[in-house]
Amino acid sequence: MLAQIEQALPPHGLMLMGGLTEGADTLYLLGCTADFWPIFTASAEWRDGQPHPVDRWSTRVLGALAQQFGGRAEYPFGGPPYAPFIRYAKEAGQCHQSPVGMLVHGVAGMMISLRGGLWLPGHHPVPHATATPCQGCAQPCASACPVGALVPGQPYDVAACKAHIASPAGTSCLTGGCLVRRACPVSQHFGRTPAQSAHHMAAFLAG
Repeated sequence: MLAQIEQALPPHGLMLMGGLTEGADTLYLLGCTADFWPIFTASAEWRDGQPHPVDRWSTRVLGALAQQFGGRAEYPFGGPPYAPFIRYAKEAGQCHQSPVGMLVHGVAGMMISLRGGLWLPGHHPVPHATATPCQGCAQPCASACPVGALVPGQPYDVAACKAHIASPAGTSCLTGGCLVRRACPVSQHFGRTPAQSAHHMAAFLAG
């Protein structure tokens, strides 16, 4: 089953970001690859001009995958209450807590974008857990936020972050993505386009 799911994801710009068993079922976490944005922007959800295109795309694509594999899809949006995707990600063992609190992945760095998960009945093989990429890193993320909204040992200051993004001084964050995420050496090799980061930042600012 694991190999079948892995083969089904690349045409959608998706990849496995871990898996776990819970109760009698298995959960596979699906996140965006570096190829996601051109695939997504060719979709009807992007072209129709309606709100929440990424979430609507995720609902359609993951719903079809769940039907294909005889399971059900779950999403990190649509709440409250929200499904515990941060817990899922940590327990699956491929996403780890970074020095500033954000999740970090060995391939995507801090450019993690979990679009949802597939729950399948029964226990199935899951991807192996991985070591955190932060070990041995100089951790440039720790000092990258210009307003100190994301620093080690402190809770995320959402208000300060949004105020900065909305100001002229925050243009780089708004149009190119969070400077903390971009400072991560793994993120820099992932290849996510600035356009995708800008879309997510605009949605965050409007939320």
